[in-house]
Amino acid sequence: MRIAEIENEIIEEFELFGDDWEGKYEHLIDLGNHLPLIDKQHKTDDRLIKGCQSRVWLHSELYDEKVVFTADSDAIITKGIVAILIRVFSGQTPEEIMQADLKFIDDIGLKEHLSPTRANGLVSTIKQIKMYAIALNLSQNS
Repeated sequence: MRIAEIENEIIEEFELFGDDWEGKYEHLIDLGNHLPLIDKQHKTDDRLIKGCQSRVWLHSELYDEKVVFTADSDAIITKGIVAILIRVFSGQTPEEIMQADLKFIDDIGLKEHLSPTRANGLVSTIKQIKMYAIALNLSQNS
């Protein structure tokens, strides 16, 4: 499934809750509970996202020209946010990841309902995902 299609699915899911942010947070927590977890061998300091208040580990690998992400976090809301990002990006090519605009984040109102530190963590996680995509794209084309 393409990034835009996944984004639209997420928008539709969050629209079901209307303005009920308690329900949206519960949905985020549930998504985090289903996050494809990072293997313990990859849960290292060099895979921690810089700029996150919570501890977030992110790992990427290239399989059949597609990037596969796994992650974990020590905070339940953050874990849900990471789960959404992995849902959008995992299984996409490095180029698709680099070009993604992620308008769904604004469409579901996520950034405006996060604390400033969580919003910074969201931006840092997206930046790291795109950096992994750039690195994998370079290694793929060299």
